[in-house]
Amino acid sequence: MPAFSSAELVASLIFGSIGFVAFVYGKRMHTWKPMLIGLALMAYPYFVSNPVVFYALGLVGSASLFFVRE
Repeated sequence: MPAFSSAELVASLIFGSIGFVAFVYGKRMHTWKPMLIGLALMAYPYFVSNPVVFYALGLVGSASLFFVRE
């Protein structure tokens, strides 16, 4: 089990919440792009241990929700 700092736990909660909202939005609107991005935002904190990569992926994933629209 990886040891998270408090900043990483808060960031994981924020990015996971954004991912959950994107997943629910995509499911209700029947669009697969927000659903996949939401799943990725909820899952990536379990696999990334480097803090710089952790924040970069979270910001890129959150920003991609605005740029990947149908």
